[in-house]
Amino acid sequence: MDITSAGYESVDGAAAARANAAWWSAGAGDYLAEHGAFLGEADFRWCPEGLREAEAHLLGPVTALRRLRVLEVGAGAAQCSRWLAAQGVDVVATDVAEGMLARAAELDAVTGIPVEKVLADARSLPFADGSFDVAFTAYGAIAFVPDASAVHAEVARVLRPGGRWVFAVTHPIRWAFPDDPGERGLTADRSYFDRTPYVERDAAGAPVYTEYHRTLGDHVRDVVGAGLVLTDVVEPEWPADNPSVWGGWGPVRGALLPGTAIFRTRRP
Repeated sequence: MDITSAGYESVDGAAAARANAAWWSAGAGDYLAEHGAFLGEADFRWCPEGLREAEAHLLGPVTALRRLRVLEVGAGAAQCSRWLAAQGVDVVATDVAEGMLARAAELDAVTGIPVEKVLADARSLPFADGSFDVAFTAYGAIAFVPDASAVHAEVARVLRPGGRWVFAVTHPIRWAFPDDPGERGLTADRSYFDRTPYVERDAAGAPVYTEYHRTLGDHVRDVVGAGLVLTDVVEPEWPADNPSVWGGWGPVRGALLPGTAIFRTRRP
């Protein structure tokens, strides 16, 4: 897909959300070719820092999860859900991109670990109220829709009382710095408070890809507005043994700046 312009500007939210779904679907193969080795076929990494659920237990102990029903939102090729399924957890993976779910089916076949997959917009989940005990996303959905509050509201709806919602997003401070993993990426060049979305457009001026910035306070207000209780915010440090570079993430910036924020919440 040809990109003729890219920058921070206003964009029609509905058009941008549709374009993002198409972008992730069409680019699923390229995305996995670039990042698949890092993500694994049946592994649960929360972020480019490499934090694994097997070590962090942000969803809770696996022994407890085996007694619960778990939902992954914005699952991509469902690597995280596949890891959970391999541990004996009842998990459903959802994504808005058909291409990503097709890649997920391929990985199911390769690994021999089938995962239940549902095509769904995170803002309109096709599940009954109180269907799940735990929900999570590792960089899915939230940054790619204009109304992230709708994602939190839907997750709150499908969670049972006492249920947990854990979501990883780009750390908000990163939006103040250039998307460069080297030295240039260490000098702030934008206001942290500027919420103008990043938009890539085609020759006709239509949005092809959009990301939305929300400050730390915005994320907290979205959670509270959905009736959820914030219990923790995890900011993984860049490990010394991780030499990989992923977009603006890498060991140079990771040594000084947080790249990921993981919010742990629960429904009262």
